[in-house]
Amino acid sequence: MAIGKPRLTAIFGALADPTRLAVVERLISGPASVSELAEPFKMAGPSFLKHPRVLEDAGIAHSRKKGRIRTVALRADALREVEQWTLRHRRLWERRL
Repeated sequence: MAIGKPRLTAIFGALADPTRLAVVERLISGPASVSELAEPFKMAGPSFLKHPRVLEDAGIAHSRKKGRIRTVALRADALREVEQWTLRHRRLWERRL
């Protein structure tokens, strides 16, 4: 399954930021509230909020708001697309090396 370059660029662009990569690493263990995700980082809440938003825009995560709590979760399908891209390129690299 091929994915479009704009989507792939958005996914890798989102993952290139160390804060967003750390958020994704945390979300691997399950959904979390935005305040829980922000806890390890020394930044103001509004500054942190851009990170889950970028992950959502790239299709890596989705969020749901219940009352005052916004919970963020990974979209496994986006990470599967990255895995497929990586496997395709790995096979090519292995043949060449």
